[in-house]
Amino acid sequence: MISYDQFKESDLRVATVLSAERVDGSDKLLKLELDLETEKRQIIAGIGKAYEPESLVGQQITIIVNLEPRILLGLESQGMVLAAHGENGEAVLLRPDRVVPNGSNIS
Repeated sequence: MISYDQFKESDLRVATVLSAERVDGSDKLLKLELDLETEKRQIIAGIGKAYEPESLVGQQITIIVNLEPRILLGLESQGMVLAAHGENGEAVLLRPDRVVPNGSNIS
């Protein structure tokens, strides 16, 4: 269990996918370029078995923005995409049910 104060430290926001492509050498990883209104971010997400890259462009998704960057297959990931595990174990993206401004805080 974590405290409410620890949870509050997570910076969850909405971003729009500007571009998406498969990462060479992986059938699972996608490289996403995201618009957070005040900045652009690159996130490497393990959602490639559940989503075709072109289907994500223009979609809003939920991300954690205040994680330390990680290098995955030589690419820097500047956050994490939030997804649930579907019935078959595939990723199901968590998204707003209507369009909100990019960078909107999740609370």
